[in-house]
Amino acid sequence: MSIPVRKYDAVIVGAGGAGLRAAIQLSEAGLKTAVLSKVFPTRSHTVAAQGGVSASLGNSEQDHWHWHMYDTVKGSDWLGDQDAIEFMCRKAPEVVVELEHFGMPFDRTDEGKIYQRPFGGHMSNFGEKPVRRACAAADRTGHAMLHALYQRNVRAQTQFFVEWMALDLIRDEEGQVLGVIALEMETGEVVAFHAKATIFATGGAGRIFYSSTNAFINTGDGLGMAARAGIQLEDMEFWQFHPTGVAGAGVLITEGVRGEGGILRNSAGERFMERYAPNAKDLASRDVVSRAMVTEINEGRGCGPNKDFVTLDITHLPPETIMKRLPGIREISIQFAGIDPIKAPIPVVPTCHYQMGGIPTNYKGQVINDTGATVTGFYAAGECACASVHGANRLGTNSLLDLLVFGKSSGDTVIEDMASMPKAHKELPANFADKTLARLARLENQTNGSSVNDTRLAMQRTMQNHCGVFRFKDKLEEGVQKILEIEKQVAITEIKDKSKVWNTARVEALELDNLIEVAKATMICANARKESRGAHVRDDAPDTPEMPNGRNDKEWHKHTLWQRDGNKLSYKPVNMTPLSVETIALKTRSY
Repeated sequence: MSIPVRKYDAVIVGAGGAGLRAAIQLSEAGLKTAVLSKVFPTRSHTVAAQGGVSASLGNSEQDHWHWHMYDTVKGSDWLGDQDAIEFMCRKAPEVVVELEHFGMPFDRTDEGKIYQRPFGGHMSNFGEKPVRRACAAADRTGHAMLHALYQRNVRAQTQFFVEWMALDLIRDEEGQVLGVIALEMETGEVVAFHAKATIFATGGAGRIFYSSTNAFINTGDGLGMAARAGIQLEDMEFWQFHPTGVAGAGVLITEGVRGEGGILRNSAGERFMERYAPNAKDLASRDVVSRAMVTEINEGRGCGPNKDFVTLDITHLPPETIMKRLPGIREISIQFAGIDPIKAPIPVVPTCHYQMGGIPTNYKGQVINDTGATVTGFYAAGECACASVHGANRLGTNSLLDLLVFGKSSGDTVIEDMASMPKAHKELPANFADKTLARLARLENQTNGSSVNDTRLAMQRTMQNHCGVFRFKDKLEEGVQKILEIEKQVAITEIKDKSKVWNTARVEALELDNLIEVAKATMICANARKESRGAHVRDDAPDTPEMPNGRNDKEWHKHTLWQRDGNKLSYKPVNMTPLSVETIALKTRSY
């Protein structure tokens, strides 16, 4: 069966912050660019980012990119690559000011400069004290960013394909990527987007967990497609649990609340973070705060009738500050917790928020294969990519910065690479669509198979119970077996509703194909890493004098690489060589 083919210079999969920023570079350079998105661009998950985007502008107090770099390396628990981290932190002021010129409505100081607030893990003078580095648009920074970037793309005449789902990469026998096969969600039409350059900006996969701040669209599509195409995934054991999701709902309460002076309290009303992070307190790194909260709950100091949450208190802040700086958070608290934070504290629990791992790339956005060489024609940016600037734990506000820096960088690299490419598109292999069409045919013809919803729920509960904030040896080993059993159920999932209208059931089954790849990678990598580092904390790797915080640099200071074929694991060294400054040497991480 043949399918229609549409030719573009570049195709970008995903219209969140990274995809839109890359598209601006390409379209403004005159390249014919297509952007595929499962939802309207301004509905992409970047819209949910609340607190800010980091840049050492120094608008409120002295700051420097080198301090930002140090904080990011330290936040990563020294698993981040220092060349990529330097690149990101040095570029931060430039891309934020650029975004301002695109029309981003940042909050302002009295002097008219971009307003900046403190955020967890961001410190001045190499860890001395908290610094104001997060550039914010109230508590709706991601929302404002998406609209500014989308409008710039409209001006640049980027071509959008809205409510299209990419299904698989197209690779030839030499391994070059030649585009993607995609499904129009409304009609079910399958089309090949033939391109000289393909950029994945598909976002995260937080929906592998039962409790998540992620949107329902965050199903790891880019990671699933890359894995099926033979690309390894990097550092998939590292998932960040955001300290403050609304208890019972999982909806995000930005770290900006604590940046504005919010305090975490236990059932006794104690500001317990003073015991866990005496210097940074409530603005310690996210993994530190999440574990402190879980410890308080596990030791019986949780709040509520079941003692299963703590509270985030801003009742001491002036109401006008809350209404000006945190209006969306007040609205979320009222809607999802039934509490007005002006009058009472918000009930919160740690919730899955962000994947630190992903498709291996360099800081130019080029995807790296298992030999360390670049994959011709393939690029990735944003949460689906692993540059690796976040290492074992991401600092808040570095995610929006990641989108801007590496979205732009990948676009610039495509333009540079395109200059040496032939003008004509490379011919597609004769069988380029066979595997995709076979997968679609299986879904159509499957009978007496497993339910998509039940199988997805089993996967999410397994991930939540076996691979959460704290990880236990026996639970991880059991979790690997359970996920592999669930994979067998995914292979025989049946579409109960075969209606062609919007293809909702069909899309959910295709998303599950991607989710299970991410879940397998996560569980297998977590089981293999026999240390505690950043967001990955094991009970059999406790804090000892020989291994502070349970971190084993001698054996485990390395990146994990997972290969779908045979669930094989391999490792590569962390890049400790920055671009222009001295290496930030390994040390114990404390706040």
